[in-house]
Order: sequence, then C-alpha cells, then structure tokens
Amino acid sequence: MARRRGVADPNDHNALNVALYGRGGKRWSMTERGARHCAREADCFTIGPSQLQWDGRHLTIHIDEIGVPLPRRIRGTVRVTPDRLFGFSTPLDADGRHHWGPIAPSARVEVELQQPAQRWHGHAYLDSNEGEEPVARGFREWDWSRCQLADGSTAVLYDVEPGQAGGRLLALRFGPDGSVKPFDAPPQRKLAHTAWRLPRRMRSDSPVSVLQQLEDTPFYQRAVLQSHLLGEKVTSFHETLNVPRLVSPVVQAMLPWRMPRRG
Repeated sequence: MARRRGVADPNDHNALNVALYGRGGKRWSMTERGARHCAREADCFTIGPSQLQWDGRHLTIHIDEIGVPLPRRIRGTVRVTPDRLFGFSTPLDADGRHHWGPIAPSARVEVELQQPAQRWHGHAYLDSNEGEEPVARGFREWDWSRCQLADGSTAVLYDVEPGQAGGRLLALRFGPDGSVKPFDAPPQRKLAHTAWRLPRRMRSDSPVSVLQQLEDTPFYQRAVLQSHLLGEKVTSFHETLNVPRLVSPVVQAMLPWRMPRRG
C-alpha cells in the first residue's frame, strides 16, 4: 500500500523475520511495525516487542513474535558471534544505488527458544543489503548462494540478472584472515522449477541436487543445495528472487497474510 502512495519513510516499515524449519516446530513471522513502535540506537534496534543488541562482540536477538498464518508464539534468544567482521561492500547495479556486503561471512550461532522449545548451535552467516530506491526499480531477478569451504572460508555467488546483458556476477571468497578474493565462477546450471513454477539457477562444477526446500512462494524461493565448487563438494544456502512477480497485484494482495502490519 505504501508503494502505491509514492515515496515512503523506511523508518515506518520495520520487521523482524523469523523462519523455523525444524521438525515439530515450524514457524514463520514477519510483522511490519510503524515508527512509533520502533527505536534505533547505535547498539540497539527495537522492533515492537523484539530487540537486536550489539555489545561489540555478540549480536543478541531477543525474539517475541506471533507467527502467521497460525497465531503461534515465537519467543527466545538468538546469539550470533562473528569469527571476524568485514567492512566489504560492493554495488549490485550499474548505477550504484544498491549495495551488498557480508558483515560476518562466518560466525557461530546459539539458539535458545522457549516457544517452541528448541535449542541448538552451529554455523551462521550475516550480511547486509541496502538501497536508495525500491528493489523493483533496480532489478528483475537474482540467484544468490553461500557455502562454507574446508579451509573455513565462505564462498558467495551473486548472479544478478542472470543471462541478461546488463547482469552482474559476483564470485567472492571471504577468508578467515580477512581477505576477499574473487574466483572464476563455474558454469550456470538450471534447476527444476519450484512448485510455484519459479525458475532458478546455480553456478556449479557438477549437477546440483536440492537437499531441502525451505521456502517456496510465487516470487521467492529458499533451499539447501548440494553441488561442487572450487574442487569441493559443498552444501549451499540458496535463494532466488523474482521482482516482477513480487510487485504483481496478485502477490501484493497476498502479502498481508504473510506480513501483517501493526501500527
């Protein structure tokens, strides 16, 4: 609705997205909250009843949300400890209005939830996307993936406007020593369409298999893939975004069911 009115204040459109895929504890929440329900400080960001805090070493996310479409509580704490912080950022578009960069391409995460009752720890990744304009003005689609390599480095593939003349391909390796090195991306391989008939691709030195389909929507998919990269068999976190589908009237009418607004 805000898009149809023209220029909108981003401070009036904040949400903490929580997605859980574990057996017996699947949850989704992405409640949008207006500026009067949010507060921003140098080391703290409050979004309604939830909060993100940075103490110089750890990012602690205090979650207190209600899932949709089933109104089930999501409450607990996620603690992210970067192995190393990176200051790298690069434009994704020719005009330099959209930037991406990993804050912590390799990190450790500790999850302790009371609702649903879950606890685990493992490897994490933290990055940032920022733009001076709505995403629909800059892009049509992209495929993105990241994986951890045997030496502790993280490889990221960002295929913006895949197959198009104005597209951009990023193939970067973020080392545990703080280095950022480009590498030659392998050939593009088409994956099977999702249930919503969303086309998707993956750069790989071998055929790609889908280990787990996490999200499957009309305009976005998220999956865990297995392939070969830089001489290694890797497990990648992969996503595809199709912007024309996102901004279509049908999808826009459906979004409030997945992203309700409070205030």
